[in-house]
Amino acid sequence: MAPPAPSMAAISPARLHKLITSQPNPLLAKELLHVHLSSSSSPPHPSTLHSLTLRLAKSSHPSLSLSILPLFPSPPPSLLSSLSLIFARISRPNLLFSLLPHFSRHPANIHSYNYLILAFARTDRLAFAISLFNRLSSLNLSPNGTTYRILAQALCRKGQVRSAESLLNEMVHKGIPPDPFAYSTVLNSLCRKKRLREAYRLLCRMRPRGSDPDISHYNTVIVGFCREKRPVDACKVFDDMCERGVKPNLVSYSTVIHGLCVCGVLDKAEEYLDGMISKELVPHFSVFHALIKGLCEVGKVAEACRVLEKMLGLGVKPHVETWYLILCNVCTH
Repeated sequence: MAPPAPSMAAISPARLHKLITSQPNPLLAKELLHVHLSSSSSPPHPSTLHSLTLRLAKSSHPSLSLSILPLFPSPPPSLLSSLSLIFARISRPNLLFSLLPHFSRHPANIHSYNYLILAFARTDRLAFAISLFNRLSSLNLSPNGTTYRILAQALCRKGQVRSAESLLNEMVHKGIPPDPFAYSTVLNSLCRKKRLREAYRLLCRMRPRGSDPDISHYNTVIVGFCREKRPVDACKVFDDMCERGVKPNLVSYSTVIHGLCVCGVLDKAEEYLDGMISKELVPHFSVFHALIKGLCEVGKVAEACRVLEKMLGLGVKPHVETWYLILCNVCTH
């Protein structure tokens, strides 16, 4: 006759951890934990609780993860942050609200509250995210660049660009190091709202505020001007960028050339194309096509053929429509 199986009381924390983590069903793993708790005074290891909490949060019954938190002496901030993001990802703001009391069980930490603010913002609870932001001072916490970026991005998603700009100004006044991603978000939103003068002004203010704009910031404004058929203004931003020592990339050149071609400023477009090639940047076939099409439309067939020669010399294969344009115009003229 086989010996009786050991009782749960005889199971060590290490053995319990192995049993629970190896159980593929998190609901059964939770039952194993409760059987142990009801029959043993030996507390489970915190890593066991941590693992089970996350597995339950990701299961089809995420609310059950909250029942494990009281078993911790103090839930680790990293776990609460992870739960915040999980509940945000599955759009369960009610579970986020249930997490709030657990945050107060350990010393306030700006990084944990950043995750919580982010989670509320992602679950379309922007008002509550702002409320938490405003409560930080009462918790003896100071928002950092990440806090401001999270709120600026959330405000921009809601179309509240002016409020997002105000946050950037507040960062400057408080001496908080600027967050480049926050500026990217606000610049992009301003451009999409066609508030290009304000976008360019903000771009110019970045350097005095201690945040050197990079290629992505410049490209955002260049794209905005070209989208509104203002390529000359885009060229000004492009030239400012070069003067500041920021090297233009394929996106910078391609956007400006396309914008100039659409507006018929073909000589300048060709200048930028030559500059692009001189920097050993190989244009996409669509860039050549835009210039060739523009030249053909105004009867400059010889110049269009010259651009085609440059294209072939770089090993860029013309599109069938490019060949069609050239052949039709050569035969016509």
